[in-house]
Amino acid sequence: MQYFKLFVASIITLAVMSACAAVDTNNSQSTLFSQPWNNGENVNEPAFHVQQIDANTLVIRQSLRTTFEAPFMYLIFGDEKALLIDTGVKGVNLRAEIDVQIKNWLTKTGRDTLSLIVMHTHGHGDHIGGDSGFEDRPNTVVIGHSPEEVSAFFGITDWPTQTVIFDLGNREIELLPTPGHHASHAMVFDKTTGILFSGDVVYPGRLYFQCSKMQEFKSSIDRVHIFANTYNVNWLLGGHIEMKAQPGKTFNSQQTSRSGEHLLELPVSIITEIQAGLSKMDGAPRVVEFDEFILFPHPADPAGMSPPNWCNAGVGHD
Repeated sequence: MQYFKLFVASIITLAVMSACAAVDTNNSQSTLFSQPWNNGENVNEPAFHVQQIDANTLVIRQSLRTTFEAPFMYLIFGDEKALLIDTGVKGVNLRAEIDVQIKNWLTKTGRDTLSLIVMHTHGHGDHIGGDSGFEDRPNTVVIGHSPEEVSAFFGITDWPTQTVIFDLGNREIELLPTPGHHASHAMVFDKTTGILFSGDVVYPGRLYFQCSKMQEFKSSIDRVHIFANTYNVNWLLGGHIEMKAQPGKTFNSQQTSRSGEHLLELPVSIITEIQAGLSKMDGAPRVVEFDEFILFPHPADPAGMSPPNWCNAGVGHD
């Protein structure tokens, strides 16, 4: 996905750069996080910025100084297991950071040991890059990132319509398959905090899916809508921030420092907005901008084509 984003950025650089010229001065205060996220403006910022939602729920952002993707990862502690959601972009030592966080948690809770489960919202390179660092880690399982591997570990027998509960030890998470952006994409609902970790299907940015996968993407969003109305979902936390706090404004995909970012957390109402946007396409996928996200269908092979209507721009393309 990094390479596709680079290709898209080269096509739309002029339009996006004009949007980047304005600096936001009205960024609202987060209700979940005590600090603004590191945004690459400090040349000495660490490779990871860690903030707590609570003592047992950590959010980790990889620095823009190490990758323009600046992905978010999530570490959730139960009494018996910790769950790491995504491993970011390769080239930094995520293993060392996670080991420090687990050691700190064990010290604070008076425990001696804790197993670690490493899973992924999906299999794109910016979400699996740190996997190799955990392969020889004791008491650790690294789950593969195909639908079959995810299903086998969590006991899913009907992908993608079945949700399953996984117990970390007095803390249950529920896995919700959501293919469309990627075949193995899955969201994770944490019942303790009411947070739905939504990966790259829902986040403040460009919601990518292949033109031919529009119905699959839409079906996943529809299932998320039903799920959110059934459970007490408080917020959605995704894999990236690409939007500005100014409605409808985005950052250049390759920008390595930013000012005035959108908040990471999105309200549940965003799901209905995405549904409405997909419905308005009426079966003809095209790039459409909204205040807090962009629906970004794209051809499997975008060579020689440009958005927004490139899904229907030529024979032989998705």
